[in-house]
Amino acid sequence: MQPMKKGLTILEIAIIALLATSCNGFEKLLKSNDYAAKYAAAMKYYEDNSYTKAIQLFENLTLSYRGKENAENIAWYYAQSLYKEKDYYMAGYQFSRFARLYPYSEHLEEAVFLAAYCAYIESPSYSLDQTTTRKAIEQFEMFAERWPQSIHMPEVNRYLDEMRGKLLRKDYEIAYGYYFIEEYSAAYESFKNFINLYPDAPMREDAMFYMLRSGYLYAIGSREEKQRERLQQVTGDFDRFSSSFKDSKYLAEAQDIYTKARAALTDLEKSGKF
Repeated sequence: MQPMKKGLTILEIAIIALLATSCNGFEKLLKSNDYAAKYAAAMKYYEDNSYTKAIQLFENLTLSYRGKENAENIAWYYAQSLYKEKDYYMAGYQFSRFARLYPYSEHLEEAVFLAAYCAYIESPSYSLDQTTTRKAIEQFEMFAERWPQSIHMPEVNRYLDEMRGKLLRKDYEIAYGYYFIEEYSAAYESFKNFINLYPDAPMREDAMFYMLRSGYLYAIGSREEKQRERLQQVTGDFDRFSSSFKDSKYLAEAQDIYTKARAALTDLEKSGKF
C-alpha cells in the first residue's frame, strides 16, 4: 500500500476510523473534502471486510485522485472491494479498467485474471445468451497467451474447457431446435457448422445423423429443379456418416434414408426433366 498524505498522524487516523464507525460519521466523511481522511477510512473498512462502505469511499475518491499519489491503490482496492462484495459485473469492469490504466503495475497479471474470472462467474446457463461466455473465453485466452507460466493456468484451462463445453451444447441445441420445429434447411446448415466447429464433440454422431436426416427432408420438400442437387448431397452425407460410425445406433435408419434418396434420384432421372 502506498503511503498516505504526509502530515496525517496516527492519532488522526484513529479519530477518522472512530468517526467512520457511526452512521452519521460515515455520511459526514463521505461528503467531506478531506480526501486523505477518506482514503484512510476506506482502507480501514477494506481491512475490516466492510466492503460496502469501502466501495462508496473508493468510488468517491476515484475522480479526486486521478493521476495523483494513491490513485493506483484506490483503483486496485476499489475493484477488490467490488469483487469481495460479489458484484462481479462491476468488479470485472474495474479490473479491466485497472489493467488499461496501470499496464506496469505489480497487480497487472492478477487484474487481468480476475477480470476474466468475473466474466466467467457471470456466464449464464448454456440455454441463455452466451455473449458473456464468449467474452470470458476471449479474456482467458489472452491471459494464457501473455502469461503461459502463470500459477493460474490450471484454473484458466479448466474454465476454458467448461465454457467451450457450454458453447458446444448451446450450438447443438440450436441446431436440434431447428430440426424439432421442422426448419430443415436451417437445421442442416446448423448441424454442418457444428460438425466443422467441434470435430471432437461427444455428440458428433448424433449431429451427423440429424444433418443427414434434415438434408433428406429438406431435399424432398424442395422444388423439383433443386431436388437432384440436394439428394446427391444426402448420398454424400450418408457415405461420410457410415464410414465414420460403422456401428452406429442410427445406421439402419441412415441406410433407409440413403435408399430413399437414391430411389428419388432414379425417379428424377427417369422423368427426363433434369
